[in-house]
Amino acid sequence: APAVFTEAEAYQRSFNPQEYLREYYTLTDSQGQANTFLMENLKILWKMFSLDEVKGDVLIDVGCGPTIYQILSASERFQQIFSLDYCDKNRRELEKWLRNEAGAFDWSPVVKYVCELEGDREKWAEKQEKVRKKVKQVLKCDVTKANPAAPVALPPADGVVTTLCLEAACKDLPAFRGALRNVGGLLKPGGHLVMMTVLRETYYAFGQEVFSCLRLERRDVEEAVEAAGFQVTFSEVQPYLVKDARTDCEAVLSLVARK
Repeated sequence: APAVFTEAEAYQRSFNPQEYLREYYTLTDSQGQANTFLMENLKILWKMFSLDEVKGDVLIDVGCGPTIYQILSASERFQQIFSLDYCDKNRRELEKWLRNEAGAFDWSPVVKYVCELEGDREKWAEKQEKVRKKVKQVLKCDVTKANPAAPVALPPADGVVTTLCLEAACKDLPAFRGALRNVGGLLKPGGHLVMMTVLRETYYAFGQEVFSCLRLERRDVEEAVEAAGFQVTFSEVQPYLVKDARTDCEAVLSLVARK
C-alpha cells in the first residue's frame, strides 16, 4: 500500500487508461476467471437506476475515468449525460469510444451483460448508440472546487453518478466531505446522487503503478452524504471476498440519496 496520498498530478502523469481498462474492465481475466467485482457493480447499478425516483433529463457523471459501465443502465433513465474527469488521458480515451474510433476499448461484452440484466441481450448495439448519443460533453473536473466543472456552468442536474472516484481523489475525511458538498452543488433540490464507494481500501494497482485510496467505513460515507444535504434512500454493502493482490478493498458501498 502506498504510505502517501496519490496527488492529482500523479494521475495526469502516470495513470494509463488503456492498462486500467484491460486490468479491471474485461469480463474475464487473463486466467479465464470471471470479473466478479465488475459484474456485481453492474448488477447494483442496474438496481439503483431502476428505482422509480432515479430519472430525469440531466445526469452528470463525476470522475468517469475512461469508463462507461456506470452510465449503461443510467442511459435508459436520463436524456443528457455530461461526463467529467480530472485526467486528460481518461477524457481522451472516453472520447475515442464515444466517436467509435479505431483502437477504442471494446465495451461490447460489458454492454451485452447489462442488456441481459435488463432483459434483452440483443439490444446491445442499440444501447451503445444510445450512450454515444446521450453523452453531450466530456469535461475536465476537479472535485475540490466549489463548482467541480468550473469554468463551465452545467445545467442543474436531476442526477449525479459517481463511482469509485471520491475515495481516490480525497486525501482525508474532511476532503471527502467537502468533495461531496461540491458534487452535491451540481444537483437540483430533489435530484438524486447515485454513488459507489470501496470500503476499507488503501490502495489499488495495475501495470507498475500503485494509487492511494482513502480508507472509509460505511458510516463515514453515509454521514458525509447526509452532512452534504442529502437523505439516503438506498444503501447496500457488497463484500469483496476475492483474494486480489491488486487491491486491499474489502467491500463496495452503493447508495442513492435525495438532495
